[in-house]
Parts: sequence; structure tokens; C-alpha cells
Amino acid sequence: MAYMSQEGYDKLVAELKHLESVERPKASAAIAEAVDKGDLSENSEYDAAKEFQQHLEAKINDLKMTIMNAKIVDTSRLSADAVQILSTVELTNMATKKKMKYTIVSEKEANLREGKISIKTPIAQGLLNKKVGDVAEVKVPRGTMKLRIDKISVGA
Repeated sequence: MAYMSQEGYDKLVAELKHLESVERPKASAAIAEAVDKGDLSENSEYDAAKEFQQHLEAKINDLKMTIMNAKIVDTSRLSADAVQILSTVELTNMATKKKMKYTIVSEKEANLREGKISIKTPIAQGLLNKKVGDVAEVKVPRGTMKLRIDKISVGA
């Protein structure tokens, strides 16, 4: 089961619709065009088109499974008392005094440029259930980071 926001769910549904209604017909057309060129045994266009179609179908199936298993979290029922999924957390790195702000989201919604980190990342795992003022010790590839939680809010 993948917990996610309504916004994240809606984006996945829109992506699936686009893949099925736009990309899938393009892939079929590319295969048909390659077939029209004759001998398939040495037709690299045909091979490339078939490979693209296989990747596309795998992505469509993956999206369908994610959507089917999605559990939309009602943000109005979330609390800002402790860090959880869909919490926006303002942090201070105790070593560098650098301020950071992350929203903890499902794996499919993660986007570092938007400050959205997957609940499966070491930082998110280290922050879960912590409260304002707590210092979380988070194991990352370069060692252990100490992150002080300055503020918790719900959503972005």
C-alpha cells in the first residue's frame, strides 16, 4: 500500500491516462511503420520500437498497480505534533547550522527539487515520530547527521 496525497494520486492518474491515450498509440504506429519497411530480421527500427513498447507497457502496469494500491491520506486528519507522512519539517543540521525544509511523501511523489522526500529515505525514516525540539540522528552514506526539528506542519 502506498500512502499519498490527493494531489500525488491525481498526477499518477493523469500520467497513466497520457501513457495509455497518447504514448501507446505512438508506440504502435512506430512498430507498424517499421513493419512496413520489410525484413524484420535486420530491422533496427522495429527492434527499437518493440523495446520502447515493452518499457511503456511495464511503466503502465507499474502505474496501474500503484494507483490500485494507493491510500489517499486525508490531510485534515493529520497532526503536526510529530513527524509523519505528508508532514513538512523545518530542520537545522546541527554540524553546519544549515536550515532545511522537507515534506515527507510517498516514493512516487518524491521530488527533491520541490523539497519532497520519500518516506523510505534515511532522513525521513530518522525523522518519523519525532517532535519539535528533538534531535534526530540520521545515518546517511557519509556518516551520521544530527538534525534538530524546528517546526512541523501538515502538507506543503
